[in-house]
Amino acid sequence: MAEPIAALRGASVDLAGRGPLGPLDLTVARGEIVALVGASGAGKSTTLRLLAGLQSPSAGTVARAVGPGRTGFVFQSPTLTPWADARANVALPLELAGRPRAEARERAAAALSAVGLGDRLDARPSELSGGMAMRVALARALVTGPELLLLDEPFAALDSVTRRRLIEDLHALWAAADPRPAVVFVTHDVEEAVYLAQRVVVLEAATGRPVADLPTPGAPPRPARWRADPAYRQAVETTAEALEAAMTSQTAETAA
Repeated sequence: MAEPIAALRGASVDLAGRGPLGPLDLTVARGEIVALVGASGAGKSTTLRLLAGLQSPSAGTVARAVGPGRTGFVFQSPTLTPWADARANVALPLELAGRPRAEARERAAAALSAVGLGDRLDARPSELSGGMAMRVALARALVTGPELLLLDEPFAALDSVTRRRLIEDLHALWAAADPRPAVVFVTHDVEEAVYLAQRVVVLEAATGRPVADLPTPGAPPRPARWRADPAYRQAVETTAEALEAAMTSQTAETAA
């Protein structure tokens, strides 16, 4: 594995109303794409917050080799400022970091062009479709040139065609970056996880511990019609079986 960009080492988190999450052991290498899958409540979002440095573990450690301001985060909803246009929304993290306004807006325009919104710089969030708003959120996360990009089910509310297009866009942006960022992507969709990532980590429902770490065949970006490839279909089935086992373990513990 390449040099780690972030790692959880025996990390656990005490959560109100349920048992502790963890201990978690997970290493993310520079430039790789990792998908996290697990049942609702398995701790996928908490794992992202730990990797982002937004939450401290109750025990264990979080190691991050990420420069200041070089972590991008895309949430389940775009979380755009409603009164600002697309360019101003994307420029915001640069301006907060002290970059001159003109430079920030120029870089924001370039980031929006990269996600296919070069003609919607002045559009406000209310004037954008759900897919367009998520593209703005993605551009905002990418505008700082992140070393680590964390995505918490960003496409869950979108239709399947839009989701596929955004995954292809994400692959293209990742492949074009130099250096490529590490990407950690949370999803409930096994097919999406296998298509997007170089490896899929399955979290146990009861504890959130990684119980399977499955490489995906080939390398992104994916070739045309790769979803029909037998190797892809087999990887989806293998991952689905691992996820079912991780969920079944919680059912067995509850019944006991």
